Amino acid sequence: MLKIVQRLGITGAAALAVSFSGAFANPYAEYAGTTLIVNFPAFPHYNSVVKVLPEFTRQTGIEVEVDQLPYLKMRERQALELTQEEGAYDLISYVVFSKADYVYADQLENLAKYFMNPKLANPRYDAEDLIDGYVQNIGVAGGEKGYLPGPTGSLFGLPSGSETSVLMYRKDIFEKHGLKVPETYDELLDVTCRIPELEPGMGGMASRAASGHQASHAFLLHLAPLGGRVFDDEWNPIINNAAGLAAANALKTIVDCGPQGSSAFGPSEAANAFATGKAAMFMDSIAFAPGFEDPQKSQVAGNVGYALHPAGVRRGSQTGGFGIAIPSNAENKEAAFLLMQWMTSKEGDKLITMAGGNPSRFSTYADPEVQAKYPFAATFGEALKYADPDWRPIIPPWGRINADIGTTMSKVLTEALDPQEALDGVAERTRALMEEEGYYIWQ
Repeated sequence: MLKIVQRLGITGAAALAVSFSGAFANPYAEYAGTTLIVNFPAFPHYNSVVKVLPEFTRQTGIEVEVDQLPYLKMRERQALELTQEEGAYDLISYVVFSKADYVYADQLENLAKYFMNPKLANPRYDAEDLIDGYVQNIGVAGGEKGYLPGPTGSLFGLPSGSETSVLMYRKDIFEKHGLKVPETYDELLDVTCRIPELEPGMGGMASRAASGHQASHAFLLHLAPLGGRVFDDEWNPIINNAAGLAAANALKTIVDCGPQGSSAFGPSEAANAFATGKAAMFMDSIAFAPGFEDPQKSQVAGNVGYALHPAGVRRGSQTGGFGIAIPSNAENKEAAFLLMQWMTSKEGDKLITMAGGNPSRFSTYADPEVQAKYPFAATFGEALKYADPDWRPIIPPWGRINADIGTTMSKVLTEALDPQEALDGVAERTRALMEEEGYYIWQ
């Protein structure tokens, strides 16, 4: 696929029509006429961002040129550009996996000095309104465990296109059979395998399960709510304890009782199975919800209910998706900060949401206009109270660990590998890797 480059600029008097009273100085005046080059993924949230960027230009006089690429192409381009003395981008979007790599390589700006600058930091920004699970997951590094908040933590990015997990279900099927919407994992697994008996030809729940990242993602989806973690506080792998085994068995039950072909599903295939009526439930990212409500894309539009990610030992929905950051080698860092601040402000966040994007603020989910347009917004706002920023460890070795989990779990799902044996193997290999990376040198 070719990259998509879009120029989003409004020049002349309209560009200077900023939304500030004449009684106050214009904080954007110094940067009017600047052109920012930003790198975003070809992803629905960022399609919505692109729609509203002309409003930023109208208010500020700052023009924006968007280099929009498929995600993997974007990651490859960033790997090249961030290592240059002078980079091509003033603002980038990055997936949460990249946080550890970019921060560790000193490729992202620490945002403290920008929020400390009274000429740049909007005093009405209200950072406490940002969804804290998203901020911690996508933006913070250097604190607890190296990737969570804490006394030594710093902020390197802000959420934009971040996501959490919720349960989506067929209201008509549940009403037809008098089924209770699952609130616990016991209830979830029970109804998952009752559905095929009640509705022949329909799977209980569609889930990611394909070998590699997708199988790992699906396993981790259940690990945190069932009380598990990949590591303990001293980096000892505990993925093979009782909670890990429960998560592996939960995933196997879901796939075994799911629609035909479930073991090969990626996110698109799982979503399509739900949208075409082949499954009664789908537990995954909130990003899929707008598509399920679109009659042109979904056969179940109008019949979808939304509920919190069920509780096991505790509630703990996933966090992930995208954030935005300023590269250390950017040319126009202060103007880029003004853009990222505007995009994640209450005004910008609502504009992006109304255009079809994912909110980054609690107040956006609570907004009456947003709730009127998106009936699922209230449920999603409640679900985000339980968003877990630590459901997977965002550390430099994670890519290799994640790949091992995914490959091994796929063998559990398709080759009848014993779940306990599988997890024991992952734990053993993970410990060897962590020792090689120096995680036990202080013990």
